Amino acid sequence: MGLALVHGRARAGVRAPAVKVEVHLGGGLPSMSIVGLPEAAVREAKDRVRAAIQCAQFEFPARRITVNLAPADLPKCGGRFDLPIALGILAASGQIPREALADYEFIGELGLTGELRPVDGILPAALAVAQTGRKLVVAEGNGPEAALASGVETCTARTLLEACALLGGQRALPPAVAPPQRRSERPDMRDVRGQSQARRALEIAAAGGHHLLLVGPPGCGKTLLASRLPGLLPEACEAEALETAAIASVSGRGLDPACWRERPFRAPHHTASAIALVGGGSEPRPGEISLAHNGVLFLDELPEWQRHALEVLREPLESGVVTISRAARQSEFPARFQLVAAMNPCPCGWAGDASGRCRCPGEAIERYRGRISGPLLDRIDLHVEVPRLPPAELRPDAPEGESSAAIRARVESARAIQQQRAGGLNAQLSQAATMAWCRLQAHDQALLERAIEALHLSARSMHRILRVARTIADLAGSPAIATAHLTEALGYRPAERGSRRQAA
Repeated sequence: MGLALVHGRARAGVRAPAVKVEVHLGGGLPSMSIVGLPEAAVREAKDRVRAAIQCAQFEFPARRITVNLAPADLPKCGGRFDLPIALGILAASGQIPREALADYEFIGELGLTGELRPVDGILPAALAVAQTGRKLVVAEGNGPEAALASGVETCTARTLLEACALLGGQRALPPAVAPPQRRSERPDMRDVRGQSQARRALEIAAAGGHHLLLVGPPGCGKTLLASRLPGLLPEACEAEALETAAIASVSGRGLDPACWRERPFRAPHHTASAIALVGGGSEPRPGEISLAHNGVLFLDELPEWQRHALEVLREPLESGVVTISRAARQSEFPARFQLVAAMNPCPCGWAGDASGRCRCPGEAIERYRGRISGPLLDRIDLHVEVPRLPPAELRPDAPEGESSAAIRARVESARAIQQQRAGGLNAQLSQAATMAWCRLQAHDQALLERAIEALHLSARSMHRILRVARTIADLAGSPAIATAHLTEALGYRPAERGSRRQAA
């Protein structure tokens, strides 16, 4: 009778819980069974492992083999347990030393020839292994991603035979090496002509982490402006970059280790479903809002989105977290993103344009704008009208706008003030912190209260106005919110729908 224990890692959301692969060889008719909530891909490992062991010139034991994946109540999926199972069988049958297994964790899928193939979710596993003090062995294709995790010694193997040679002390495996960082070219703000108010709103949004809605006719530059926001944001710190990269690693869409420091910019099509936005599946995967974590989520043609799809944004906009519950499991994904949305003012797109070409009746405009719920609009801090530019401002010899680098310098200064004051961005201040750090003078408080009454704004809107005013003051280097800062913040807040209808 033989028994061996191999350490591996499962995938559960962005976590990588430890899994003990216990292999027991007993008497009886030759067979192999895998227990511990294995899904189809894990149950099929018995055939891959058998062929890989035989191709590596080892003997597959003609015994009753039982493989237990502990803990038993954690669902196991994918081919990531192939390598630990194969090594456990070889160690239990005495073909490799079982004592050496205690110092390593193994993750990898086996081909029938014994080739070791990469799997997803390696970065969260490497970060988890770093806390145990053990070494990690992965496929060669996973090496660059695993090397992003500091504090863990990771080596790569091409085949099952190489992993066995490492445990037998016959050869050392090459360490995983992170690729050189590559910076992709971000669109620059100097390409944006005119639109001074929209440029200003974009700077405020970048400085305070505020959500932004751009409203204007077709071709006025809404998408152009939104695509420039990532270039205004400061570079992510290592903790933020690793958290974002871990989400991309488990998404099934792959992670480019050479660009892991860049903030994401996600722009899903308006036909995307609610599940595509929030995530889901039998094996829960992150959706677009989690893939935009620590970056920007751009939703173009906002009224064309399904109402249900937009409503799933409401809770993540407040909490910064998405919880996906299924019958067998529950996964939690971070979703602290910055929303930038764009829409036309009416079905034809030309309401309010100086050309007077809009012929949409008032009821049609109300129905069009009514596709977006009031509670969702209430959670967007900055509402900006983007007008059509005169042709003279689009000439090739027209003056360029201010560069992204110059604006980013002011954004970084404002964010440094916020971090020193409250330890986070103004858009993320709690209600108590908003009251503490966004105090107004008596006459400004009276001005705010009159505006709230006149515009029929909610308490949430009032707090968001205060946070935007605090960001404007930080950009100006002012320790207190002045009247000019408050009035500018009020200018980015539209009246509630009820008051607009009454005014009409």
